Amino acid sequence: MSDRDTIVALATAAGGAVAIVRVSGSDAERCASLVWQGRTACPEGEESRCNGPRCTHGSPEPGEPASGGIRMENSRHRALASAPARTLVLGSVPGVDGEVLAVRMPGPGSFTGEDVVELQCHGGTLVARRILGCLLEAGCRHAEPGEFTKRAFLNGRIDLTQAEAVADLVGAHSESALRLANRQLDGLLGRRVRAMREALHGLLCEMEVRLDFPEEDLDWRSEEEVLGTVREACALMDQLIASRREGEILRHGVSVAIVGPPNVGKSSLLNAILGRDRAIVTEIPGTTRDTLEEFAHIRGIPVRLTDTAGIREPGDRIERSGIERSHEAARNAQLVLWVGEATRPESVESIDLPEFEVPLLKVANKADLLSEGIASSLGEGVVLLSALTGEGLDELYDAIERAVWEFPHARESDVAVNARHAALLEEARGELNEVETLVAREEWELGAICLRASIDAIGRVTGDTIAPDVLDNIFSEFCIGK
Repeated sequence: MSDRDTIVALATAAGGAVAIVRVSGSDAERCASLVWQGRTACPEGEESRCNGPRCTHGSPEPGEPASGGIRMENSRHRALASAPARTLVLGSVPGVDGEVLAVRMPGPGSFTGEDVVELQCHGGTLVARRILGCLLEAGCRHAEPGEFTKRAFLNGRIDLTQAEAVADLVGAHSESALRLANRQLDGLLGRRVRAMREALHGLLCEMEVRLDFPEEDLDWRSEEEVLGTVREACALMDQLIASRREGEILRHGVSVAIVGPPNVGKSSLLNAILGRDRAIVTEIPGTTRDTLEEFAHIRGIPVRLTDTAGIREPGDRIERSGIERSHEAARNAQLVLWVGEATRPESVESIDLPEFEVPLLKVANKADLLSEGIASSLGEGVVLLSALTGEGLDELYDAIERAVWEFPHARESDVAVNARHAALLEEARGELNEVETLVAREEWELGAICLRASIDAIGRVTGDTIAPDVLDNIFSEFCIGK
């Protein structure tokens, strides 16, 4: 395989109303032209006559089957190369039922920076796969995961942070995650990192010139000015590194396990949060025998909820297995909701879980059954609610929000780095710490070495300096067609 191959893939999920087959590479137009045939256009000003079988401009030749008043020809059909760029043109693919729209996007002004052609057809799996097969026979190669985006990066259309934002955009589970991905795709994170790198690079150039001409009385920056530039970069790095947790939460969500004794309304709470009956609810203790996972949004936070079997002394082997899975779900969660019954305060306070380092919220369900005075016996910090009526759900959401963020979160950040960005910025930050120490001692040569290492680490964030195997690993996580 080569980056110079012409590649093709289905760019939309199977089963939609419309499917898009994307081709990119130097032979994109040639390969697509072997497959797709455009329909003959009518003379200017007479398009209104071409709405059906009465059209005379597209009359079939003798012996040629009628095609709704529009003619399809082998030698006379409209060539893809003659179609205006970035304009959808009507046509078809022989052997494939239905109309097929084509649009050509010549490089370097396309997403990948190469010649790109997209064929749009009716959705489903069979039609698109037939077109895909025809393009493979015409000389295209099937694209690897993320190869279109990788080519956009390699051809300088986007930087690596923007490329990663494509995957974030596809996988966004909330409005906040979508806004974050769009800001990164627009290049906000890349511009901030690049500006910081350029400032440090200018400083490095001066330090190296200082070493080359030590006797010259040039207008060098003072030690305080040098340290000021370094500290400004450190402050920005600290700010970006601190956004890692928010980025991980918005991109990947938070795992929340709902655990507690049997028959306290854990499944009812799951249904109340989801707003629909997902879990079976009965008055019989032990109805839930296995874990049940669903996705929800709470205060803009993507949340993976896990409903679990009631924790008690097991009555049989099946129930024992379910309770073991409840303990496992609690261990693997990032937040545990221990649910008890408000009319039995001891069920809220007596937590039957092994010691583990996971935030835990106590929830007293069935508040609608409370008699006056019983609520006062509930401990401090217990969220009182009724999954049946919805009373107290907002208080639960507030408590979950506080537990997840672990810090004041009045508004979402403009940018939020991922784990790869944070690791590289921490590496760069460590080198700058050394630069501060060395510059203070006027050890310019050693300071320049550490500064160059810091600049290199920052460059790997945007992809200005990065190894090919790292690129392959990043883009292998993408879906095919992106």
